[in-house]
Amino acid sequence: MERARLFNDAVPISGTILTKADADAKGGAAISIAHITGKPILFLGVGQEYKDLKKFETQWFLDRLFER
Repeated sequence: MERARLFNDAVPISGTILTKADADAKGGAAISIAHITGKPILFLGVGQEYKDLKKFETQWFLDRLFER
């Protein structure tokens, strides 16, 4: 998270593209980076292939975050 803050301070960003979202089962990184930078998440990587880069959808993310 510190890297995201430092990068945003040095080179202001307009949004975030997160890769390896499938490895962070509860989405902690996504929530933290969005909070630290104050910028939206634009895309999520949900697998190993280019086709696995998906436009970020809040409802999909929340459903996944709170699934049991």
